[in-house]
Amino acid sequence: MDVALLYFDDCPNWKVADAHLVALASEIPDMTITRHLVDTPEEAERVRFRGSPSIIVDGVDLFADTDDPVGLSCRVYQTPEGMAGSPTLAQLRAALAAH
Repeated sequence: MDVALLYFDDCPNWKVADAHLVALASEIPDMTITRHLVDTPEEAERVRFRGSPSIIVDGVDLFADTDDPVGLSCRVYQTPEGMAGSPTLAQLRAALAAH
């Protein structure tokens, strides 16, 4: 399973998502993580970047909403505790299992 973490440096939330993905990689032996810095509006448009962090598995954005704008912004996720800058570990685990 190929997991790409798309992010930009001005949004610190990607570090939380990265830590969750690293934890899950220890549970999922065939999971590889790549990190992709998106640092220009042109790059954001090219990769359809819907905000930092974005988690792409085998080419599919696990949490995509077609209404989310493309661009350099922090992304928010609905979690059981309310809005947050990253999906929870449990949400990521479930999304990866469903994929």
